[in-house]
Amino acid sequence: MGLLSLGTPLDWHESKKYNEHVRHNGITQLINIFKQHFNRSNDQFLWGDEVEYMMIDIDPINKTAKLSIDKDYILNDLNDSDKSLSKSINNNILFHPEYGRYMLEGTPLKPYNGNCIDEYVYVEKNMKLRRLISTQELPKHIKPLTITTFPRMGCEFFTSPPAKPIGPASQSLFLPDEIINRHARFPTLTANIRKRKGHKVGINLPLYPDKFTKLLDDSIPKDRQLFKSDKEPWLGASKPGHIYMDSMGFGMGSSCLQITMQCSDINEARYLYDSLAPITPIMLSLSAAAPIFKGFLVNQDVRWNVVSGAVDDRTFIEKSQEPYPNFKLFGGLDVNKNEILKNNNYDLNEFGDIKNVYSNDGKPIQRIPKSRYDSIDNYLSDFKYDTNYFKDEYNDLNAPINKKVYDRLSKEFPQYFDKYLSNHFAHLFIRDPLVIYSERINQDNELSNDHFENIQSTNWQTLRFKPPGLYRQEENISFKPGWRVEFRPMEVQLTDFENAAYSNFISLLSKAILKFKPNFYIPISKIEINMKLAHNVNSIINEKFWFKSFEDWNLDNDEFIGYDFSWFDRFLNLGNDLLNNDNEVYLKGYSSSYSSTTNLSQMNGINGSISKKNCSNKTIEKINDIDDYGMDQRYTIDDIINGSKDNKFPGLIKLIIKLIAIDLIPNQKHCQDEKLELNLIKLRYYLLLISKRAKGEIPTIANWLRLKTINNPNYKHDSKVSEIINYDLITDCDKLTDLKDRKSVESLFGNVITDYLYSEQYFNTF
Repeated sequence: MGLLSLGTPLDWHESKKYNEHVRHNGITQLINIFKQHFNRSNDQFLWGDEVEYMMIDIDPINKTAKLSIDKDYILNDLNDSDKSLSKSINNNILFHPEYGRYMLEGTPLKPYNGNCIDEYVYVEKNMKLRRLISTQELPKHIKPLTITTFPRMGCEFFTSPPAKPIGPASQSLFLPDEIINRHARFPTLTANIRKRKGHKVGINLPLYPDKFTKLLDDSIPKDRQLFKSDKEPWLGASKPGHIYMDSMGFGMGSSCLQITMQCSDINEARYLYDSLAPITPIMLSLSAAAPIFKGFLVNQDVRWNVVSGAVDDRTFIEKSQEPYPNFKLFGGLDVNKNEILKNNNYDLNEFGDIKNVYSNDGKPIQRIPKSRYDSIDNYLSDFKYDTNYFKDEYNDLNAPINKKVYDRLSKEFPQYFDKYLSNHFAHLFIRDPLVIYSERINQDNELSNDHFENIQSTNWQTLRFKPPGLYRQEENISFKPGWRVEFRPMEVQLTDFENAAYSNFISLLSKAILKFKPNFYIPISKIEINMKLAHNVNSIINEKFWFKSFEDWNLDNDEFIGYDFSWFDRFLNLGNDLLNNDNEVYLKGYSSSYSSTTNLSQMNGINGSISKKNCSNKTIEKINDIDDYGMDQRYTIDDIINGSKDNKFPGLIKLIIKLIAIDLIPNQKHCQDEKLELNLIKLRYYLLLISKRAKGEIPTIANWLRLKTINNPNYKHDSKVSEIINYDLITDCDKLTDLKDRKSVESLFGNVITDYLYSEQYFNTF
């Protein structure tokens, strides 16, 4: 999570004097990166994943489950050459710190080779080793679980050992500072967001309505007077009908699954970034795993808006909000304007600047529509790539930019920064640095990119365009990381099988996008709508999402006929392709007389376990079949993932299966290798998991947890998750993690995938 430099982080009131220094030198470092790497090409498709774990203390005697906040020493042990580092290195894994003291982040030591089918299957083994090694470092009652949110974070005594919410860094009414990672960056980051903002973050989630739900957050203490901020919920920060959260930890203390892919060159990376943008809300919905916050069932399924609110450092004026009584409109900013601008009565210029209002370092005060943790605001454009699908009207959010940065990049270095790249970085650089180390104020801009990363890495968006680093001239940069794209919206899943499946899906889809070059561009504003839809309860089956009309993907559907799940059967089994023209059958999938309307669930013996609802939930706007231009439509996630019901377009899974068939396996008619057979079967079940969730045939984790809660005998239909219910949920998650209990596994995966997970075919892949 961001830079973990060694040094002394400055308090906001001291660090803000260096904001412009960091921005100016950060852009200088960016320019030097482009000078060194702009013409770099032919890099290999490499990729990696990041999985975040929570250490949970499970006590079967007292029937409690709590976040363990005193076992963070294992991070030091696993990175200490005199202790357990060799155990990590020898197993090709690394562990990293995260925001929470109870959290671990595990990654592969070396990236995966995206051109080798064995590497895709190896991912799950690597994930299992991470969990095994971290488990070995912990007491038996402490479990590293991959849950997105801890259900009772912020309730009384949710940590082990107990800690009280009286810390000065967060000033939270609910979260003790003891949950924050001990590295100085993290409490400083927490405090500086609050100090810049001029008040605490305020997150409000709608309560899930049940029979006896009180539409009031009764967990807010009324009489605490430790800090001035204690009265904020009573001044408007807390909303009726919602649960209220007031600290960075509620968001950054949740867990996610992130994937990074290296592209051949900068232009390929730009096209991949743009192509994945419309996929981000789809995968947020497909990975939904967070229906419970602060001991309440909430009326949404994901964490995204919680993390967005948790690091929202915007002042009242930047949000166009009236301040609380006796709070500052400009928060912790020093400005050249003393009078109060009432009722948001001010003018904006075309760049989002409030006219004639500047901070003391000369930067305009701006109207900023979104948190620094949110969905992307601009495409990068593919006009230098051989697709050239992009149109200027797709960037329709009119996001604010740093005009000084834009002019410097576009006018002084147009050979590197066209208007789209200039706009991208100028938008990121509207933000202030949040943590500055006193020892790193002055840097060698030819060798260091810390100032650039200070801004880049604290724009936590659904996608991150990642330039290479800076290196000495004598170094061989061809072996250093190149132009990369990070895919960030997904929630972490409970099992290594699921996390490997989602990781494979994104990496294989990315490779398929680069292979087949579809056109996925839709206006950014429609992606915004989709992000809101993805938050809704059971959005997979209740909502329709804006997506490029199937007819306009610039792909020929006939070229994908046969590359459904039956392709695996035909390749793995003799006799399934012996029709009149078996050469055509094998290469194209089916003979011309074959009807491709075979139902996927029939082909795989699947019986749907969740009934699909009619998509009539008009939560954002009225559902239209076709937009004004006829280029975008509303589709179910099933349509997007599995293809249209009329078989006029393949869907994303067929793109992946064809990629596997023509790029990743030997050129042979039938599988003649046992290892390859096992690998293909595993990939088939990874894709089947995604397919079945998209169809609504198996639940998301969010749906599974919600139903577990509602059906718990201790649940009182009041939307509250008690300590005993929390214990039951966590123990069920633990059983699932290690596939200990077949009944629990079946409740999440259904019979077909469960049979595979308990088969020799599955275990023989490790």
